[in-house]
Amino acid sequence: MPATLFITGATSGFGEACARRFAEAGWSLVITGRRAERLQALAEELSAKTAVLPLVVDVRDRAAMEAAVAGLPERFARLRGLINNAGLALGTDPAPSCDLDDWDTMVDTNIKGLMYSTRLLLSRLIAYGRGAGIVNLGSVAGHWPYPGSHVYGATKAFVRQFSLNLRNDLVGTGVRVTDLEPGMCESEFSLVRFDGDQARYDATYAGAEPIQPADIAETVYWILNQPAHININSLELMPVSQTWAGFAVDRTRG
Repeated sequence: MPATLFITGATSGFGEACARRFAEAGWSLVITGRRAERLQALAEELSAKTAVLPLVVDVRDRAAMEAAVAGLPERFARLRGLINNAGLALGTDPAPSCDLDDWDTMVDTNIKGLMYSTRLLLSRLIAYGRGAGIVNLGSVAGHWPYPGSHVYGATKAFVRQFSLNLRNDLVGTGVRVTDLEPGMCESEFSLVRFDGDQARYDATYAGAEPIQPADIAETVYWILNQPAHININSLELMPVSQTWAGFAVDRTRG
């Protein structure tokens, strides 16, 4: 029975690119997302290359995730990899003026959704043993604060610490865990964050040569195909055009 890769948030961006990259390599796929039409279209496209099971499910819905995982067909039961990609950032307003509903959504998706998928699939990954792996999509925002990152950055700091702690609990199982932390990437992620403002999206990436979803997919593929005795604990990557420069200084009191 072929090994299976489970990808959350596969209807756009990194998740979609990962599905395409692993399908090219012949991995069986379980792809999840909330947008049924997009998910089905992707599944139909990739089914010419490999076995694909689309699951229309919201990672924030614990009961729905439990039912989806419990109902996995035997064909997709041998799980070798999990890519916890589903996540989002909403808004860039400073904390005093942000929308509290946005904070709830980011916590529910980036933290609780990742917790649900991980916990529900751990037994299958452990059953696979050596060579199995989890890649959690973190962010440089989990390390490097910037204005408007408040809760988003905090959720990605959770992803980092959860990944490190999870490794301790999985010692002896052969299951690897990686926190992948991209910097500036051009994808639908940013359009969602900017509430669909295309002009702002375009200005953000103009001339910057940002990382592309295909770059992240290639990186994830490399991580999950390392020799079974190697664990990539965390990996931070940025485009060459981006750095950490720019500490804020208030000079109004001088």
